[in-house]
Order: sequence, then structure tokens, then C-alpha cells
Amino acid sequence: MTYLSEKSNNPITLSTLVKYKKTGEKFSCLTCYDSSFAHLMAIAEIDVILIGDSLGMVVQGQTSTLPVSVADMVYHTQNVVRANSHALIMTDLPFMSYATLADAVANARAVMQAGANVVKIEGGGELAEIVSTLAKNGVPTCVHLGLTPQSVNVFGGYKVQGKTDAQAEQLLNDCETLVNAGASIILLECVPAELAKKVTEKFAVPVIGIGAGVDTDGQVLVMHDMLGVYTKKVAKFVKDFLKDSGNETGDILGAFVNYHNAVKNKSFPSVEHSF
Repeated sequence: MTYLSEKSNNPITLSTLVKYKKTGEKFSCLTCYDSSFAHLMAIAEIDVILIGDSLGMVVQGQTSTLPVSVADMVYHTQNVVRANSHALIMTDLPFMSYATLADAVANARAVMQAGANVVKIEGGGELAEIVSTLAKNGVPTCVHLGLTPQSVNVFGGYKVQGKTDAQAEQLLNDCETLVNAGASIILLECVPAELAKKVTEKFAVPVIGIGAGVDTDGQVLVMHDMLGVYTKKVAKFVKDFLKDSGNETGDILGAFVNYHNAVKNKSFPSVEHSF
């Protein structure tokens, strides 16, 4: 296996992702929480690194993302940024850290100053004022819709969203409101592939999917999941790229390269990984 260059001359920006969308080129995204794995992702040329509040479960051993703090996100963002030489860096604002506009501004500033390029928040059209205010202050946002883990107690568990006509219409309306407010990226989790395709085709901003079919502009997985390090029940949308036959060297770097290539050539996700 031939690995890609360790130092990229073409760092990924939001403009790059918009260009990819226009040309139909897919892009890869993985979660990451430390410098060692970020270094390997730079070599594999993963397009987007998400410092996700999933660290609550896969790093801290929590049962959900809810206990994660802004200080945790700042610390792990700093770790990743030190080793990154290629990817766009996106960081979650954790549970209740953007409950008010003032909180959103202060906590977005904290993670951006730690090195994030984009902040990710969960919710629907009710986030429009936050998205607009952050955009006016130079903070790009990725809005996470569908299954939003920070609202797990509202949903009553981790369930597919957007299955009914009413739910699908609401999701489309939320996306329109948020894009009009200035959202830079949409992330869809556990929504039917047909609905995700509609969202991707309707809006000019890049759309990232997880359990949302192959037609979104990009794909994201939790790094531990795609390496087979499961801390919970394996979700339908997860594939173990460490054990995958396409990983010729059978190592972690090979798994990252294989995942990146599978997203680019649209072999992942397949129907079995979609709803």
C-alpha cells in the first residue's frame, strides 16, 4: 500500500468542501481526540477531523455525551491541532454549552481559540439566532440534525429520525432555516437515505452523513468504531476498517487510508450501512 504524503500542500478549508460538493467529489471525516491519531490522519489525508463530544464515551468511559465539558473540548482540540497538517478541524460544543446566546458566543470563542475551524452544534431551526450571530462574528457552524445524541433523553434512546412525512418535512424546514441563518455545514445522523439525498441536493452547503446513505457530500464515523474498538452496541452504520479486506497492511494507518478511499469512491457506506 502506498501512503499519501505526510505533509499536505493543500490544507482543507470550507471553500474546499464547497468545491467538492459542486464537482461531486466526496470527502472523509473522522473523530479524533489526540495528537498521535491526528498525525496518522494527516498522513492518510482525512479531509475533516471532528473533535466530538463522543469522547465522553470512548475516552472518558461515560454512558453518554452529556457529562462532557467545554474545557474537555478545548483540551482535546489543542491536542489534535498540534499534529494536524491537512484536515479542516471541527469541534463540538457540548451539552448545554449554547443554551443561551451569550454561552454560545463565549464557548465558541474558547474552542476556536483552541484551534477549531468550525464549531458543531445540535438542534433545529431554534438555533437560527445562534448560527447567525456566530457567522457575523467569524465563526462557521456545522449544525447536527436527525439523531442528536445530546437530546437522547428527549428521543427516548438512539432512534432513527425523519421516518414519517411530518418528521421529514420538519427536518427539511429546519435545514432551510439554518442555512438561511448562515450555517456552513449540515450533519445528518440516522436519517433515511432518501431524505438525506433530498437535503444534499436542495442546499448549497456541504452535507455530512452518518447512517444517512451514500448520497451525502461527506461521511463521518467515530474513530474507535471504525477501528473495531466498540464501547457500546455496534450501530448499523459502522464498518470495521481495521479488519476490512481492503486494509492490505492491517494497521491503523491502513484503516484510515482505506476509509478515506472508500468514501471517495462511494463504496462506503453501502446499503447495509444505511437506513
